[in-house]
Amino acid sequence: MNTPLDSLRFPIGKFEAPQILTQELMDGYIKDIETLPARLKQAVNGLNDAQLDTPYRPDGWTIRQVVHHCSDSHMNSMIRFKLALTEDEPTIKPYYEERWAELADSKTIPIAPALLLLEGLHQRWTILLRSLSNEDLQKTFIHPEHGKRFRLDENIGVYAWHGNHHLAHITSLKTRMNW
Repeated sequence: MNTPLDSLRFPIGKFEAPQILTQELMDGYIKDIETLPARLKQAVNGLNDAQLDTPYRPDGWTIRQVVHHCSDSHMNSMIRFKLALTEDEPTIKPYYEERWAELADSKTIPIAPALLLLEGLHQRWTILLRSLSNEDLQKTFIHPEHGKRFRLDENIGVYAWHGNHHLAHITSLKTRMNW
């Protein structure tokens, strides 16, 4: 059963992996990844510091933390992709995203550096994703926290969802607050 807090935590729902990953789905996922920086920049355009420091839900991150989290998370994801493409089923290094979100560079600085980082990162990431062969897409990495293998094609969907998920945190808050 979904609670009101669940709808604030997961405004677009939880990620559901498709039964069959079609080329059309993959193209859509890559397009979402490609366009996230511009959509995120548009969503935060004109917000003042008080608004940026507003949590998107009770006990949730602020908009500022969400933007910085996206750059942290997506940097880690691109590194995981590159490891999987250049090594034989590497075990990736997990990180404590909730701790990273509490560091000064996530809580106090302007969001412009994170937006710039996302713009360049996603430009490179999109080129990389579009260059992958079917064989590349089947490559995997091991996530020690989850104790399982993740395929790159599935992870593309996860990160398309991830960006849309956090973008919806911001846009939903703006709607609720009439900003």
